Amino acid sequence: MYDNNKKNHFRRSPRPKTNAEDIMYGIQPIFEALEAGKQFEKLFIQRDSSNESVAAIHKMANKAGIVVSRVPQEKLQRITSKNHQGVIGFVPAIDYVDPQNVIATAYEEGKVPLVLVLDRVTDVRNFGAIARTAECAGVDLIVIPKKGSAQIGSDAVRTSAGALNHIPVARVDNLTQTVIEIQEAGLQLVSCTEKGSKDVYYIDLEGPTAIIMGSEEDGINSELIHISDKLAKIPMTGKVSSLNVGVAAGIIIFEANRQRMMNA
Repeated sequence: MYDNNKKNHFRRSPRPKTNAEDIMYGIQPIFEALEAGKQFEKLFIQRDSSNESVAAIHKMANKAGIVVSRVPQEKLQRITSKNHQGVIGFVPAIDYVDPQNVIATAYEEGKVPLVLVLDRVTDVRNFGAIARTAECAGVDLIVIPKKGSAQIGSDAVRTSAGALNHIPVARVDNLTQTVIEIQEAGLQLVSCTEKGSKDVYYIDLEGPTAIIMGSEEDGINSELIHISDKLAKIPMTGKVSSLNVGVAAGIIIFEANRQRMMNA
């Protein structure tokens, strides 16, 4: 949407749309947060900083697997004009969970686990819409990779209509290994892909199931396809041969729900 005031159309170096709750800044707050095991999406550190405490923060972040970017001071100033002391941390809008704990809890509560695995879904709006659908359908867990996935900030939470405040999300270093562990926990792996030979409506989704959805650009990683128990396709009769990943996820999630309710 354009501002009615035309002089605002051509501002140079606009300040990024970052909400106050999405960032943490200052040496001591970030140092203490890292020591306490606080999760960060990423850290920005001033490129020419020689501060020993900043160097210690960089080392701690690397050890914790947090992405660190060396950026010019001007970039930090555009994010916040407050005294950042050369370091800004981007705080996730939600707390991530251990996937094995969530699945174990579902079993303990007598539920039939339904997990959604998103392989490199990078569009925030798609991710938010999928999370909303998953929460409405009672999905127990969403699993995403740390690298190559949509950033879950306040925009994603808003797009999900708040669903991300309610549905557990696991963000993992190695998606393939995590999926194998989910399979070993007794869940069948069902990849939703055009490579499938069987329509989703003819695949049994009543038992413990992890549904895998891939990116719109590349689909599901070949490693995940290879270890899947079943490949499901969504039948289409139109001239366009593919669906938006959010729409496709909704179809298969609610098909799983339909089967479970019909045979409850």
